[in-house]
Amino acid sequence: MAATTTTSPEKGTTAASSGVMDIERTISNSFANVDGAVSVPPNDGDRLRRPVTDEEKQHIDDSSDATAVEDGSDAGSPAPDGGMQAWLVVLGAWCSSFCSYGWINSVGIFQQYYEEGPLHDYSPSQISWIPALQIFFMSFMGPFIGVLFDKYGPEKLLIAGSFLHVFGLMMASISTKYYQFLLSQGVCSAIGVAAVFLSAIACVSGWFDRRRGLAFGILATGSSLGGVVLPIMVTRLIDHVSYGWAMRTGAFLIGVLLVVTICTVRRRTTIAPQTNFTAAQMKAPFKEVPFMFILGGLFLIPFGLYTPINYLPTVAVQAGMTKSLAQYLVSVYNGASLVGRLSSGILADKFGRFNAFVASCYVAGVLVLAMWIPGTGNAVTIAFAAMFGLFSGAYIALLVALIAQVSPIREIGYRNGIACLAQSIGGLLATPIAGAIIDKPGGLVGIKVYAGVFLLAGTSSVLIARLFLTKFKLNAIL
Repeated sequence: MAATTTTSPEKGTTAASSGVMDIERTISNSFANVDGAVSVPPNDGDRLRRPVTDEEKQHIDDSSDATAVEDGSDAGSPAPDGGMQAWLVVLGAWCSSFCSYGWINSVGIFQQYYEEGPLHDYSPSQISWIPALQIFFMSFMGPFIGVLFDKYGPEKLLIAGSFLHVFGLMMASISTKYYQFLLSQGVCSAIGVAAVFLSAIACVSGWFDRRRGLAFGILATGSSLGGVVLPIMVTRLIDHVSYGWAMRTGAFLIGVLLVVTICTVRRRTTIAPQTNFTAAQMKAPFKEVPFMFILGGLFLIPFGLYTPINYLPTVAVQAGMTKSLAQYLVSVYNGASLVGRLSSGILADKFGRFNAFVASCYVAGVLVLAMWIPGTGNAVTIAFAAMFGLFSGAYIALLVALIAQVSPIREIGYRNGIACLAQSIGGLLATPIAGAIIDKPGGLVGIKVYAGVFLLAGTSSVLIARLFLTKFKLNAIL
């Protein structure tokens, strides 16, 4: 499947031919031919002023899955870009983001608690496999969940995922052994998180066109707010009640929010579900140069991204910060990340998704090397947590948009799954490697160099993909 690139509205319209309108209505930032060829998005104003032709209408398939919602518009019309049902879908997806990545972004507090509490006999590297498995399974399950979503829609996945997430946290609340924490929090809950989050975000795209960046930016703030609220709530409950009730309270809160997700998230699509994948379709992404460079970036960036998230409190305490202050670093990071994710979504609509992603992630990598390494005082550490959260937020906010932009419509679930699989390797190995580094002489500096280098290397890979897509035109908006 060869990728072709254009930079003008007229050429983009020609290259997209009959498939452009259904793709624009359904997938955020995805501009592809029906055979999967990719083009740079045309100017929104030109696209919206152009009427839908009869030829385009006749290529639109009116079938939909059982959970799809019709908004009353013609098959050839653009996405509603608002309205009650569209924003209810965003609300449900926001709740799923709060409960999924919001919880994952809180793993730093568990690393510190387990080291000092029930798992004090284990090394930091061994304990880090618990949060590492959460990150790994959330991404590793992507291909399987993507195929199920393409075939059956979101409803059953949301219900099953919600049960597994809450059940896993409940089991963690009564765990006392290392393997019990590993299975309940690291495996069961993480698989549920993957099913809920991936299903919810896949539904948002079909409801927005011009305001996609805003919709995804709002959605991404859920994980940031969750990363602010959940660490403080859990830490306070552990200190004043017990670990068991802290986990159960978190599970109750998550359960209520996931009920909202189940009731509000619906897929709007006039594209027939992909029921069968041929061998050629499954191999096609791996023959596309831009897609492979994106995968390379998504493989490398988690090594650098999750290391500060997981080890901010631990590194700060070893550098002399009090534990009472260090426990708020994760919340500081996530609070700033909330602003970063929302603003990156808005800026991406204006300056391009790839451009916003690359610029933000480069700054995040530079901050790790230039600010976190020399800065060991309390003020600098807190400032770094805020600045890193602000710029690294683009990774979560724009990740789905990058994949959608280089993916054909009927394979979006499968290709998102491949991207998640690439991320899962970094998510699995990042924290155990960091834990091994920090135990060595000079580990405090080593862990920071490790994170910064991987962030810059991964971002460079995504930059190369952008250059291929734009035929090496640096000023292209993509």
